[in-house]
Amino acid sequence: MRFVAIGGGHGTAVTLRALRGLDPDVTGVVSVADDGGSTGRLRALLNVAAVGDLRKCLVALADPHNPLAQAFDHRFTAGELAGHAVGNLFLVGLIDATGNLEASVDAAAEALGVHGTIVPASREGVVLVARHDQGITRGQTAVAKVGAIHSISLDPPSPPAPARALAAIAAADAIVIGPGSLYTSVVAACVVPDINRALARSRARRIYVANLRAEEPETKGFSLQDHLDVLERHGVHPTDVLVDDASPFAQEPCSVHTIVTSLTSRNPLVHDVPKLRAAVKEACSTPNRDE
Repeated sequence: MRFVAIGGGHGTAVTLRALRGLDPDVTGVVSVADDGGSTGRLRALLNVAAVGDLRKCLVALADPHNPLAQAFDHRFTAGELAGHAVGNLFLVGLIDATGNLEASVDAAAEALGVHGTIVPASREGVVLVARHDQGITRGQTAVAKVGAIHSISLDPPSPPAPARALAAIAAADAIVIGPGSLYTSVVAACVVPDINRALARSRARRIYVANLRAEEPETKGFSLQDHLDVLERHGVHPTDVLVDDASPFAQEPCSVHTIVTSLTSRNPLVHDVPKLRAAVKEACSTPNRDE
């Protein structure tokens, strides 16, 4: 089967690690809306696309014995470089030298011995824009600090998506969405208009990996169905939902086919790679109502 993972941050990196055990040619479509931490400092300094989530996902598919892969997540602790990850600086250096985000990610993937493909959700950096009860908030970091969000959009509003991302979605047998912060990670990747239209046209199984709990204040008080309703309002229509049996969502009703199973291990705050892989495999073994 051909798999695509969509989202950003640690959640999509975990998904990619799970999926590579089912298909070594997995594709990750990764948000470039991040503006916090090292990534935010580099964006402000050099006016480049966000690279932090791309870095995490590249490492997830990298050759684990590659020395560069082992160093890519290392963070400096002293001087002007304090807080910066080696991989962020590497990617930003490539972008600054070439002016091409996609080519820079490809070059980094080759250097890391990546098996599979990582592509940005848009060909340029974007700013996340949230409309909520109190007005409008711009920037991923700021959006993560507000609640009662009505909708998410991007600035610029129609950034082009890489052709390879659209082709991967069109060819996919299964698309795994999340896990990750609902608005600032998952929806941020899916609302790129080209990506959104590709998802709407896809007849693939679309599997949403539910978060392990609601996040404050972004999704404070949300039920499992509330998460699905947000995705639907933003043009994302999952066919299946994976829910950890120890999460608060495990006993809640949902309008989408739901598989409740163990998705965590020693760390109850993080999805377990082998368990997530098994759950995705189980979901793919059931009939797809979109077919």
